[in-house]
Amino acid sequence: MNSAATVALPITPPASITSLIGGKRMPAKGPLLPVTYPANGQVVSQLAEADASEVDLAVKAARHAFDHSGWPQLTLEKRHAMLMKLHDITLAHADELARLECLNLGVSMRELRERHMTRAAYNFRFFAEHISHTKGQVYDQSAGYRSIVVREPAGVAALVAPWNAPTALASMKVAAAIAFGNTCVLKPSEQTPLALSRFVELLHEAGLPDGVVNLVNGRGPVTGEALVAHPDVDLVSFTGGTITGRRIAAIAGERLKPVTMELGGKSANIIFASADMERALDAALVGIYANNGQQCLAGSRILLERSIADDFIARFVERSARIRIGDPMLDATELGPLASARHRDRVLSFVDVACKEGGVLLTGGGRPSLGGDLDNGFFAEPTAVLAPNNGTQVCQDEIFGPFAAFLVFDTYDEAIAMANGTSFGLVSYVWSDHLPTVERAVRDLRSGVVWVNTPMVRELRAPFGGYRDSGLGREGGEACEQFYTEVKTVTVPSSPVTIRKLGA
Repeated sequence: MNSAATVALPITPPASITSLIGGKRMPAKGPLLPVTYPANGQVVSQLAEADASEVDLAVKAARHAFDHSGWPQLTLEKRHAMLMKLHDITLAHADELARLECLNLGVSMRELRERHMTRAAYNFRFFAEHISHTKGQVYDQSAGYRSIVVREPAGVAALVAPWNAPTALASMKVAAAIAFGNTCVLKPSEQTPLALSRFVELLHEAGLPDGVVNLVNGRGPVTGEALVAHPDVDLVSFTGGTITGRRIAAIAGERLKPVTMELGGKSANIIFASADMERALDAALVGIYANNGQQCLAGSRILLERSIADDFIARFVERSARIRIGDPMLDATELGPLASARHRDRVLSFVDVACKEGGVLLTGGGRPSLGGDLDNGFFAEPTAVLAPNNGTQVCQDEIFGPFAAFLVFDTYDEAIAMANGTSFGLVSYVWSDHLPTVERAVRDLRSGVVWVNTPMVRELRAPFGGYRDSGLGREGGEACEQFYTEVKTVTVPSSPVTIRKLGA
């Protein structure tokens, strides 16, 4: 179950992290916040928090770059070439970025290197290819007139990134914003600034003009609110928790700033008796334990048809107990620590909640004994409970950790009612080889994404986002084009028009 008890630190992080504004590092002047390695609880760096005045400098740098650098007017060919340079330099430094990410996140190196950083690089390639196929519209149905519809960059974007997949998700926002000619100010989570700080340095090393991408660091109520409320910020993209999302949307709404919000989830993973059980079992384990369970896409409610429930749960529990927990710097590790001690304690507190609600603890539920420095880390065992009904807290609250809740159903209608019986609606999973069941479920499930007979697959060309408390707007190729651009209609007469003369 456990990997080595020693903690390897094969890369030395910077002693402090400061803002990067207009291509230049800022001196540390605000409060210093500790950056902790979750595997052993040690402080590995310090983050200098940007106050409102520093945020103002960053927004002004982005505004100046938008108005005077020529970035929004750059030819398609040159912007495409720049995006590909950003792809190449991100990929070339994938191992370095993964190690920095691991130092403040605790997700396994293999997952970070093979999934997160590969995705971060691909985001730039994807949008380089997308802008090569954008098009305008022409309307000539009105006699004597031709109207041309074009899209132009919206301006300065505030990009607020989450802590659970910092570089993979922040790079999506950055790539989309600048691909369409915008400039931006990026604010990472104060918990996970290491890789993103280096990432923004790399963008400048690749030749990105100063001021196009700026970085500020700090807590949401200090740095984040100052950024979102700044009058020169034109639009806001946020990924994170629903409560914070509501606050950001309210601040942005005071100035009618467009927002996209990718928020929480409590996704249903529905497994019918007609499913391929081996694939469904593998996917259920990946769906809740990948990324240490810290993902909004997690299949955290596993709904089982009664005829398969006992066998499936037994096999799930047996596999969970064999998951290799330990040093996230080692490729053999399958489950690393949670991001903070506070978060680990919150996740494990749901064990008592589940039992008080009449649930049954099936596996895990505590802190593993790993030995050495790892015993000071923020580890939690892979945990699963059998819930008595969908109305329980463990089936309604987003736990955001390696914590699965099982539910048993007898009929299709009961399964769909359970799946939809939540305030969230981000993704749903359906496992069945019976085509009519799949077709009905795809129609009836109330979520922004439905994955059929597959674990998580992110198709960047398609819109991604959720219903209800899971967010506002969508991300993806065309969805990002619509968000990061303004629509302009230009109407031109085909010949001089006759205008009536008032006051003649």
